[in-house]
Amino acid sequence: MDEELLQEEDTQKDKYLTFTLGEELYGIDIRVVIEIIGILPITKVPEVPDYVRGIINLRGKIIPVIDMRLRFGREFRPYTDRTCVIVIEVKDVLLGLIIDGVSEVLSIPEGQTVAPPELKAASNRYIRNIGKLPDAKVVLLLDWKKLFDVEEEKMLSGMNEERGTEHGTV
Repeated sequence: MDEELLQEEDTQKDKYLTFTLGEELYGIDIRVVIEIIGILPITKVPEVPDYVRGIINLRGKIIPVIDMRLRFGREFRPYTDRTCVIVIEVKDVLLGLIIDGVSEVLSIPEGQTVAPPELKAASNRYIRNIGKLPDAKVVLLLDWKKLFDVEEEKMLSGMNEERGTEHGTV
């Protein structure tokens, strides 16, 4: 059983779910992605940062949703039929990332990635690497471990219904 799990883990290595925010292409490690859904009704929660749009009820599970445009300091864009929510699991907490649109799953080996340029101290903290694609395109590979600091993790964990109970995978 463990060998099967290791093989599955290995087949997902270097695979990224790519998505768009405006004109940029981003990628997130497929191993943390639970599912992709359309926008659901969002319930606002008081006293949270603007980028936390609120919570959704996904088949009985309460999940905080984060607008990635706002998280990255961009302008809010009204949601359309292409807007999606990528449900990820980080440190046993389910989170929904609101993005402009899903692209595809790409295999980007380490040899096709480079470190992000050091433009400003904090400007690249969410970007782990830059994947080089054919046609001179690039994909910004997110460091999902750094999307939220300790205080934000506590807040988001508190908004997640599963926090005090045994957590199962969706």
